[in-house]
Amino acid sequence: MSELKPSPDIDALVFDVLGTLVDEPAGIRAGIRQLAPGLDDFTVEKLLALWQQHIEREQRRVCEGDRAYAASDVIDLEAARLVADAAGVEDAAAVAELGLAGRRLPPWPDTVAGLARLAERFPLMGLSNASRTALLGLNAHAGLRWHQALSAEDARAYKPDPAVYRLAVDVSGRPPERLLMVATHAWDLRAAQALGLRTAYVARPVGDPPAASDRFDFHAADLADLAAQIGA
Repeated sequence: MSELKPSPDIDALVFDVLGTLVDEPAGIRAGIRQLAPGLDDFTVEKLLALWQQHIEREQRRVCEGDRAYAASDVIDLEAARLVADAAGVEDAAAVAELGLAGRRLPPWPDTVAGLARLAERFPLMGLSNASRTALLGLNAHAGLRWHQALSAEDARAYKPDPAVYRLAVDVSGRPPERLLMVATHAWDLRAAQALGLRTAYVARPVGDPPAASDRFDFHAADLADLAAQIGA
């Protein structure tokens, strides 16, 4: 349910991609199973956590200035090597294939239809930490419809660095308050909000739910619910 009264003063929607529109853990989990088909469920989940922890840590190090910028392709391949080592897999080709798992993430059931509905009224922009190349493959695999897909690679930073959100503001040519940032990660929305963007939280099983202190403009169960709330 929306916390604030819906406003017509929205010129474009800016979407987080990983987690918000695609099921990232499911795609990486599938890649791990392809790497080592004999693994039991418990081990797969441990390796998935290892992957996620590496990605989060290294992106945070970039944001904090402890590591020079490296595109998501580089960090994903590092994660793939860690997972392969833990699984006892030495096949270089299999490791490289796992490194591309982030380009084969399945969309949530409401994603494709929801984007199509919203695109009838608003310009849609994707804003992802995925590299330009990874984002191209991901968009094609998941069938995501955009008017513009923006990669954090263009800012040589990772969300929640303000430089990433400025990409959307600059490309849109509109004031931040005329843009609606849509994400399932509360930390993502807080960073966009700090730059002046309006915010919409969409609930996903893998998201970062809002805290009691968060004041986002919209709270939606899915993209159809969001479309209804903003009059699309």
